[in-house]
Amino acid sequence: MKEKLTIALVAHDNRKADMVDWAKYNAEYLSRHKLVCTGTTGGLIRQAFDASGVSADIQCMNSGPMGGDAEIAALVVRHQVDLAVFLIDDLNAQPHEADIQMLLRQCRLHNIPIACNRASADLMISSTLWGNPEYTPAPQSYVKFERNPEGSVD
Repeated sequence: MKEKLTIALVAHDNRKADMVDWAKYNAEYLSRHKLVCTGTTGGLIRQAFDASGVSADIQCMNSGPMGGDAEIAALVVRHQVDLAVFLIDDLNAQPHEADIQMLLRQCRLHNIPIACNRASADLMISSTLWGNPEYTPAPQSYVKFERNPEGSVD
């Protein structure tokens, strides 16, 4: 796999502080990769990195409700994202729920790892598979599953 990744970072308003804290904690790692963020999240991460003297390649898209989630989903479809971290506010409704679901769906369809909490994000960025040139993720497989009729034994 690649040494330099493109990592998408997205966080809802009530999760932005958590995302910034996670990004600062992992700044050394993240600064070696390209970061693609929704607008406000990317701006906050850039501000935190600048305050800490961390130089990073951060591209900011629109904010999520203004199409940023859809822009990142389009990058996923074009295979321009290697990993996504999306800290979702599961306690409050979002006006752009369709875009959120689209981004999540496209990551699943295109086999892009997506972390929706800090624990899974930590596990994903620390995987040794990223630097393993012999590793290639298995392609997605969608094969119709036929159930046995009731009463039959497998």
